[in-house]
Amino acid sequence: MVTKRTGGRLLVDCLLAQGVDTAFGVPGESYLAVLDAFHDVEDRLRFVTCRQEGGAAYMAEAWGRLTGRPGICFVTRGPGATNASIGVHTADQCSTPMILFVGQVGRSHRGLEAFQEIEYTSFFDDLAKWVVEVDDADDLPRVVETAFTVAMSDRPGPVVVSLPEDMLRDVVSARPGSRVEAVERAPSADDVEAVRAVLAAAERPVLLIGGGGWTTGGRAALRDLAIRYDLPVVATFRRHDLFDNNDDRYVGEAGVGMPPAVRRTLVEADVVLAIGARFGEITTDVYTLFGTDGSSSDQRIVHVHASAYEFGKVVRAEVTVHAGPNAACRTLADVEVAVADRWADWRANRRTAFLETLECPPQLGELDMGEVSAWLRDRLPADVVVTNGAGNYSVWPNKFLLYGEDARLLASQNGTMGYGMPAAVAAKVADPSRTVICFTGDGDLQTNLPELGTALQADARPIILAIDNSSWGTIRMHQELHHPGRVSATDLVNPDFVAIAGAYGMHAERVTRTEGFAPAFERAMASPTGALLHLITATDQLNPRLTVEAARRTGQVDPPAGPARRRRSTQGARRPTSR
Repeated sequence: MVTKRTGGRLLVDCLLAQGVDTAFGVPGESYLAVLDAFHDVEDRLRFVTCRQEGGAAYMAEAWGRLTGRPGICFVTRGPGATNASIGVHTADQCSTPMILFVGQVGRSHRGLEAFQEIEYTSFFDDLAKWVVEVDDADDLPRVVETAFTVAMSDRPGPVVVSLPEDMLRDVVSARPGSRVEAVERAPSADDVEAVRAVLAAAERPVLLIGGGGWTTGGRAALRDLAIRYDLPVVATFRRHDLFDNNDDRYVGEAGVGMPPAVRRTLVEADVVLAIGARFGEITTDVYTLFGTDGSSSDQRIVHVHASAYEFGKVVRAEVTVHAGPNAACRTLADVEVAVADRWADWRANRRTAFLETLECPPQLGELDMGEVSAWLRDRLPADVVVTNGAGNYSVWPNKFLLYGEDARLLASQNGTMGYGMPAAVAAKVADPSRTVICFTGDGDLQTNLPELGTALQADARPIILAIDNSSWGTIRMHQELHHPGRVSATDLVNPDFVAIAGAYGMHAERVTRTEGFAPAFERAMASPTGALLHLITATDQLNPRLTVEAARRTGQVDPPAGPARRRRSTQGARRPTSR
């Protein structure tokens, strides 16, 4: 007997066939047939109702980062899609598998400037790996299988699927497809020999890790590789959790605000084995490392990446290996290389230099986040999930915490504000028993503050550390460095975050002194409702090592614009939409 169902129900059944049990979104009339189908499968597929599409897309991205399977987000047409685009951009730059399903105007209304109409193929072309509009409901099984394959394979990333509302109402006889898995390329024998030969000649090697698509097994193979070769390990921007930071081989993060010790490691290394990492602006310290500034470099660079498109885009590597990070680490971990303690001193020296970066000078004001971070570093659970968005406050979880083998860091690589709190909600939805800590600034929090309603409704209650300096702190820092004393548009007058959190049923406290943090945090950990701690810090402390006074002493007013610097050609630099 042939089963007939609407396109909306067929789509939901296709998601179930892929193992999807959670989706995030904001309901809309353009995909009512899908919402109706969700009603019939509530026991198997949970729809987490969010307050704004940007927050929903962030949650889906965080889900994809945590699970390795595409995070699923549903939004309505027009404003819903544009609001959600920030999550697609995040997934793109973070190399996270994600699928955004967008309602669309009816097929006969396209091109007529229908209400809320957007042509999604062009709108998302530069943000997503693949953008497709489904005209025939019978095509849904094929499209869903392809979307999952594209999102997870090669360099992972976002896929956007447009769903005309009348297509979703069509009754068809197509059946859901079968579950698909990520496709990962392994290194060839020639690749392995080339890597072995370079490492065999190394005196000061460094292993540079990053990117998306890593599995638990791949991270274990990475650990085995680093141990076998006794390699110092540097993580790229906000990829600390790929390698145990407590291991003596971990020597820091090549992220924003790269510590001089980490930069020295990358500069002095004679061999850089980069696995999964992209050589972008952050990793190259604004295009000054690895010969990207036009200077000659004697460094031997081995670049292992799932996307061949990354090779030569920024850095010219001596050896390129087109392979996924998990397969590459499993293969390379079995290769014999005569180390003979040649670089043991080098590795130990770089570890010592990194540990010194954890020492923080006293901070202005009565609440010292340096002391708070040191206290948390010794006490957070081994499997903690830490999240953050963008702002100078993010230096505390990114530069002063250590992430063990079982800990996770969910932080946006595209510098987007408001990511941390939705990501924390998604992490609690994924595993309610796990401790989830969200670091957020006063400005950062307010970009997605209504998602506390999602946390309430979904009973997904993280601990939120709201660090309040009454300022757009990052921009204020740049103001003081480039236009000393000329403060403009960066002051913030903030609401009572304790009262707001209380209105959402959360435990909440205001903390103004260092000694008050520890007992407040213990109460937060014990709270069954989650918690928000409103931490008051000094506005004049721009970052852990820079005050307003110091910035004004050293800052320079920007000179008039001079001749344009020679620009690196970017023609054809965008990675292909579908790979």
